[in-house]
Amino acid sequence: MSDQSSPAIRFSSATREEALGRVDGFAHSMGSVYARSRNDDLGPEDRHNVSCLSPYVRHRLVLEEELVARALADHGPQRAEKFIQEVVWRTYWKGWLEQRPSVWADYTVSRSAVWDNVIQNKPLLAHYDKAIQGGTGIACFDFWANELVATNYLHNHARMWFASIWIFTLKLPWELGADFFLRHLIDGDAASNTLSWRWVGGLHTAGKTYLARADNIEQCTGGRFSPKPGDLADVALPLGEVDHPARTPIPHLLPVEKGLKTGLLITADDCTPENILDGLDVASVAALPLADTRSELDTARAVTEFEHAALTDALSRNRGEMLKQPADVLDWAKRNGLQQIVSPAIPVGWSRDAMASVIAELNDEGIVWREIRRSWDDAIWPHATAGFFKVKKQIPRVLEDFFDVKS
Repeated sequence: MSDQSSPAIRFSSATREEALGRVDGFAHSMGSVYARSRNDDLGPEDRHNVSCLSPYVRHRLVLEEELVARALADHGPQRAEKFIQEVVWRTYWKGWLEQRPSVWADYTVSRSAVWDNVIQNKPLLAHYDKAIQGGTGIACFDFWANELVATNYLHNHARMWFASIWIFTLKLPWELGADFFLRHLIDGDAASNTLSWRWVGGLHTAGKTYLARADNIEQCTGGRFSPKPGDLADVALPLGEVDHPARTPIPHLLPVEKGLKTGLLITADDCTPENILDGLDVASVAALPLADTRSELDTARAVTEFEHAALTDALSRNRGEMLKQPADVLDWAKRNGLQQIVSPAIPVGWSRDAMASVIAELNDEGIVWREIRRSWDDAIWPHATAGFFKVKKQIPRVLEDFFDVKS
């Protein structure tokens, strides 16, 4: 049993300057330290073995290729291999979901239906409330639930243990566990969050589930937690058959049209848009916060505040205005006489869902909508057709193409 308490929120400064400073601070550990100890959850006060950069990468205050470039420069491709692979995992998840957008759509529909069932079932609702409030009596799980709410972050290994206990020990709907994470994680991402929960539950890879084991938890938490016999499920049967929808092509993005009065719209999916504009003359800039659309339930205040701060930082570098809601986009475009709006590509998830009606309105008004996809995504997404191994095989080629690193 642990009597540890979680500290205050750790990610209060959502700026590119802060992100690059954190990269500098962790660069020395991107090699053997990370490879050796990345799976150890030493507690919220000791994260020396992991970068804690995910909130900044999620909002692209720092870019994936910038992280890889720094790891290569400081450690070379062999010693930095594990760190680079973990960076690429995030891109893999996004590419996989981009080719199967119905998986996200099905999740949101199922989540709503499951929640409706839970609120009508008082015993199940009480069971759910105990879980999210850290009242299950399983010390490690309860600590992580409280840590998530207090810090809006969890170590990646703790996320896997938590999801496994949620699904197989507590037998709660996986959709609501994924939603709990999405509402509270500053680095919450539609692809990596949804697909990771599906993977743990055996819905992503046929025959593959993840079982939280007491000995693994004790070892990787340095003895902070030692689940007792009977605390955890000892089997993890898949929640259902793996039945992925047929892949659809990655959306083809039309080129930006020249000669039109153009506005730049920034969402929290990419807060460093200035380096993909390629000299485009931008007449007006706006940022649109969308964190509150992550879920039908309330998004944690720290999550919305981090997103707002990240967008404010982007505006400080691109001189624009903050909008309040999707409906404001058309008004902004009209006020500024815009003929075209350009945005960094918006991946599958709540942002794209929220923007669908906006894009339709712009089209109705004859205002051109264009998105620009980063070359990093273009290089990796097409290979995210099955498991990670296919993408992993492409990493040497990516390193050669982007950084002139020979395998």
